[in-house]
Amino acid sequence: AASDVYKRQKSPYLLQHGDNPVDWYPWCQEAFRRARQEDKPVFLSIGYSTCHWCHVMAHESFEDAETADILNRYFVSIKVDKEERPDIDSVYMAVCQAFTGNGGWPMSIFMTPEQRPFFAGTYFPKYSRRGAFGFRDLLLLIHEKWESDRASLLRSAGEMTGLLGRASAAAAQADATLPEKALELYRRSFDREFGGFGAAPKFPAPHNLLFLMQRYEKYGDREALDMAELTLQRMYAGGLFDHIGHGFCRYSTDRCWLVPHFEKMLYDNALLILAYCKAHELTGRALYLDIAEKTAGFVLREMTGPDGGFYSAQDADSEGEEGRFYVFTPDEIERLLGPEDGPAFCERFGITREGNFGAKSIPNLLHASELSESRFDPLLPKLREYRRERSRLHTDDKVLTAWNSLMIAALCALYRRSGDRSRLDAARRAQEFIERELCEGGTLYVSARAGARSGPGFLDDYAAYAFALLALYDATLERPYLERAAQLVKAASEQFADAEHGGYFLSGAANEQLIFRPKECFDGAMPSGNSLMAYDLVRLSQVLPEAGTEAPAREQLAFMSGEAARYPAGYAMFLTALSDMDDPPMLVTAVTMSRDLGALAPRLPSSTAVRLLDSPTAEYKYPDGEPAFYVCRGRTCLPPMGLSRLLETLASGKYPS
Repeated sequence: AASDVYKRQKSPYLLQHGDNPVDWYPWCQEAFRRARQEDKPVFLSIGYSTCHWCHVMAHESFEDAETADILNRYFVSIKVDKEERPDIDSVYMAVCQAFTGNGGWPMSIFMTPEQRPFFAGTYFPKYSRRGAFGFRDLLLLIHEKWESDRASLLRSAGEMTGLLGRASAAAAQADATLPEKALELYRRSFDREFGGFGAAPKFPAPHNLLFLMQRYEKYGDREALDMAELTLQRMYAGGLFDHIGHGFCRYSTDRCWLVPHFEKMLYDNALLILAYCKAHELTGRALYLDIAEKTAGFVLREMTGPDGGFYSAQDADSEGEEGRFYVFTPDEIERLLGPEDGPAFCERFGITREGNFGAKSIPNLLHASELSESRFDPLLPKLREYRRERSRLHTDDKVLTAWNSLMIAALCALYRRSGDRSRLDAARRAQEFIERELCEGGTLYVSARAGARSGPGFLDDYAAYAFALLALYDATLERPYLERAAQLVKAASEQFADAEHGGYFLSGAANEQLIFRPKECFDGAMPSGNSLMAYDLVRLSQVLPEAGTEAPAREQLAFMSGEAARYPAGYAMFLTALSDMDDPPMLVTAVTMSRDLGALAPRLPSSTAVRLLDSPTAEYKYPDGEPAFYVCRGRTCLPPMGLSRLLETLASGKYPS
């Protein structure tokens, strides 16, 4: 039976384990106090509610009475939702990678009551097999070592803690050569047949594609655009994209994007909308906007709460089987759609009697000669309804600040491409939800669910929310969004900055202090908080110079240059910010008392920085006593102009480049 404090938790992941025979605790002082009193090691299990292998280990071990008895007798067991506690996940992921050379979820950590780890791994099968140590055998072995040779375990814990607590020194200045070095790495690892980078499994990493498209936009690097376009097209064509319900799965298990890991994460879909919108802006190809619209439609239909917040994820499993929800046979399709539409639909989407996922088929367009075709769109609601009735997917309905912020930015980008105000309205509702439910007294919180908030926010929450507010400003030119972004960046600097070594810690003054303070810089499945802070600081220095972020921006770019030096291709969001500092985008300075410039925003290239001045200055005047717009890029500026002339200039494309 779970502890009383565990039963009060709101995390869907923790609730999934509430009926286990394991005596689970959430991460709390009560658990560590009990471990000290009973002189037991702590078993820490970290995962999330839509994690396939978390489910497998739960069914095999945590639901098993005999295994639970071993855990309850010899250990104090703690369950953590990595999405609510990214600090704990970051600390012990570093531990796991140091012990094993890799990481993942479920993460399994054994540590002392003082939180010092002495053994780590990920998924363990219930019984030992084919060289994999069984979980029950491991528990008994660790118990034996704890009783008979504890000194060696404690020595291992001390060495690990000391190793991971070391800080790296910042670089003296930003390195302007890093973007070109990253480009060369992308070229070397690019799959020229199927798109993407490296071998399977392949992750979308849309921030990498945004960086490549920036290189084309600024410098005309056609190869960079080609790499981004082929990847965007093949990801959509494969089974990574859900051609029935829309939206993207987490990653592809194969080279050609056919068989995904079927869980859908909010952050992937948000970042992919940003990438497809950018591709549409640069190429004008309608396909990209269509994919972005379909992806947003999925999020708004299936992952949006009644109060405007966006849910975190949908599970890969249904009825205990990964992918079951998503696959079809020709007989099912023909029975649903009839003798004319059914076979044509199967031919279009590669649904065959042989199957491509066991005996069933994942719908895909990998063999289609043309990706842009809407003939079958009217049939999709019927297929979606059939799929929902056939089996159910678990949705993790907690609202995470950082992930919601990325989705807000995505919807702003989509509004600017499509002109559909419903997308902007959805972004505003989500931002209002964050202000109402996840902010209080100047503090930002990590997540909300069922009327309760989790703990104080981390760097990622502050940096991502500032990123969202900057996107809302870019989409509306409403100054309050800009001022709120500046407030958040200032608060993040006060809470998380490492004054001695540079950069920002993941956890701050309001967060619990763990065995060390992690500092995440590498862009993984989503951009790191340090990368987003680099972007926020640079952007604010351009659109709100009075916020005083130029010097902190240069310091952050220098710090990140040191971090990125060994493998710059892993820091794409930072490289985007670095490029915008070295070679700023077009700047439009608006000298006007008008508060309504919203009609202007969708006409501007998305990278354009707009600075608002309420009154003339020595440098920026009203030439004829009327509102004036100054358009500059680098050292080239056009004469000041009125709004109508500005719109004509933008339509003609004859502005500084």
